[in-house]
Amino acid sequence: MSAPPGPWILEVEALTKTYASADRPLDVLRAVSFQLAPKESLAIVGPSGSGKTTLLGLCAGLDAPTSGGVRLAGQDLAALDEDGRARVRNEHTGFVFQSFQLIPTLTALENVMVPLELRGERGIEPHATDLLNQVGLGERLHHYPGQLSGGEQQRVAIARAFVNRPKLLFADEPTGNLDAETGHRIVDSLFRLNAAAGTALVLVTHDPELAQRAQRIIRLRGGAVVEDTGIRPSPSAAPSP
Repeated sequence: MSAPPGPWILEVEALTKTYASADRPLDVLRAVSFQLAPKESLAIVGPSGSGKTTLLGLCAGLDAPTSGGVRLAGQDLAALDEDGRARVRNEHTGFVFQSFQLIPTLTALENVMVPLELRGERGIEPHATDLLNQVGLGERLHHYPGQLSGGEQQRVAIARAFVNRPKLLFADEPTGNLDAETGHRIVDSLFRLNAAAGTALVLVTHDPELAQRAQRIIRLRGGAVVEDTGIRPSPSAAPSP
């Protein structure tokens, strides 16, 4: 039985990742620490090679740190084996990647239903259909990825990420393969669904404008945190009377 998450959906403590190299060890991340509250949105920014994607993978339990720890939804990932970490991801998280990662032989609707089918759930088609309607693809349910534009494929991926009602969404450069106009529409869909579902968000991006949509920004340089804006009001929040 999992421990209650308490005030944090994600806790990162002194997270360090070091790789062996021919000359000397390479520190990709150095003692990164932060906590993320439920429903909070966080953008991780920094130059190429600063450790953004490595940090995201460690937070999701896709890789193991050299030292430090991660608690996700109250679970200490270091205390779990690979199957245990996969179970925590399946129960509590969703993912959106730069490369869409849709199954080409499945329709848009079938791609969205996959995570719930893998969990053995039934009667899932109405929920998947509703999510595709929310991202503007109600008329493309039975199209295959090869019949969809890049922006449409990413909207399918976003719907799929929300289908299991995650407590935390990880998004790695979700607009990286899209033109600016399409990227803005994708971001609108992502934040709209995120707000409606009350999902926490960890977003890796090189786009300053996209980062500003998050409530909080952590800036990495050389694998270390050089700025953390902390929790601040959402730009879309209505002013107090």
